[in-house]
Amino acid sequence: MARDVLIDLRHIIKVFPPDTVALADVSVSFESGEIHALVGENGAGKSTLMKVFYGLERRDAGEIFFRGAKVEFRTPREAISAGIGMVHQEILLIPEYTVWQNIVLGSEPVRAFGTIDVHKARQAVRQEIEEFQFNLEADALVGDISVAARQKVEILKLLYRNVSVLILDEPTAVLTPQEIPQLFSELMRLRDKGHTIIFISHRLDEVLTLSDRVTVMRHGKVVGTSTASDLTKEDLARQMVGREVLFTSQRRPQEPGEIVFRAEGLNCSDTEHRARLHDATVTVHAGEIVGVAGVEGNGQFQLVNAIMGLAPMTSGTLEVSGKDITHADILARRALISFVPQDRAKMGASVAASILEDSIMTHHILDPSFSTMGGLGLDYQRATAFTEQIRKQFSVDMGSAGDPFHSLSGGNQQKVILGRELLLETPFVLMDQPTRGLDVGSIEYVHQLLLDLRSRKRAVLLVSADLDELFMVADRIVVMCQGNMVADLATDGTSREEVGYYMLGGKEAVHAQAGS
Repeated sequence: MARDVLIDLRHIIKVFPPDTVALADVSVSFESGEIHALVGENGAGKSTLMKVFYGLERRDAGEIFFRGAKVEFRTPREAISAGIGMVHQEILLIPEYTVWQNIVLGSEPVRAFGTIDVHKARQAVRQEIEEFQFNLEADALVGDISVAARQKVEILKLLYRNVSVLILDEPTAVLTPQEIPQLFSELMRLRDKGHTIIFISHRLDEVLTLSDRVTVMRHGKVVGTSTASDLTKEDLARQMVGREVLFTSQRRPQEPGEIVFRAEGLNCSDTEHRARLHDATVTVHAGEIVGVAGVEGNGQFQLVNAIMGLAPMTSGTLEVSGKDITHADILARRALISFVPQDRAKMGASVAASILEDSIMTHHILDPSFSTMGGLGLDYQRATAFTEQIRKQFSVDMGSAGDPFHSLSGGNQQKVILGRELLLETPFVLMDQPTRGLDVGSIEYVHQLLLDLRSRKRAVLLVSADLDELFMVADRIVVMCQGNMVADLATDGTSREEVGYYMLGGKEAVHAQAGS
């Protein structure tokens, strides 16, 4: 039986000055009580289309109908008042507020005379956290938690309000495999109660698992809308990028070289002296990719920060290419380590700077060819050429090098950071969620880049919440649980199930499973 059209977007056109056509005559409808996925490459127009609908961007032409009436949401507040909520790719929370304060903000339970019922608010949030098993502390400051935890707060903020239309822009990009099914179950329950969910994602398996219908966009246009059950992952990828995409590992057997990176007995505590890293030890050889797996919040974030000198260690040693960097400053480490952080906006780039400035970061200090006047000036011709190299080599959809970095889509920002770091000639490469927010074609390309690094005998430590990614490219997988390294497994000698058991409970869980 046909469902009622709830949202109807007709002939939407959006042009960003001076001449970037983001949406070129886009028409698409969303039905009441369905989960409808929007997929496409970075810059295809998915997020822009939803921002136009939500009142974050003004369209240049076209009409919007909601519940059969022509509407014009001038601000997100107007959209929210109509029962529409959106979780964005970029985090929109108040760092100085706690988790529970961010979630209830604007919808606080009140006592008589309008005072906030703090106890009731905190209890409601704790119940939400427990229901979704999001591994959050209600009283933690948002500024002190990882980007993955902040994304969970964003999702919980909408679920707390029980809005009738949910627009989710890459909601699972920072969730672990164990957390995703719980979220999907709730989204399906909401759909069955009549809610409409618009799901923007690059993860094609998730799209096909969760969605009722799928709309594919490419270069600001709609390629087509299909029933999800009629599609395969290969079909979607072909429509998105216009070519075949490989979904099997291209990693070939290779004998690793000498040890390039060694972390020995790393210990790190938080401000309340709770162990975040406990005797963490890992090595990476030349020509080897070592993956780090673990449920979010089990020490991966602290491991990365300890390696980069961003978090104090209470004990332990770090070496790169035989050089002790345990007490080295960040610049000295950057001469040896290429680093792609999980939070591109706060750690990977300056969003207020130009694309050129973000492209040459670190290079302009370590590479004399970027300097003029004996190091006193910047060679802008060299910097511009380097930015253009990143644009071409990493397929960045951008305007001029002088445009602000924040003018790029999230995926294109990530490509600039990846290009900058992978073009550093360092012996050790540290990557924390490097493909987060990238489309399927770009992910395939990044995986090939990683394998190219491996073939050139560079050492790579890859932290990823995506087990499929780790099994595609990693030679070994080390698993973290409660700040401990609980397993070091050869990828070809283990399984996703075994890794998952270690992630959830360490060796005890594996032994219990084996004995059952």
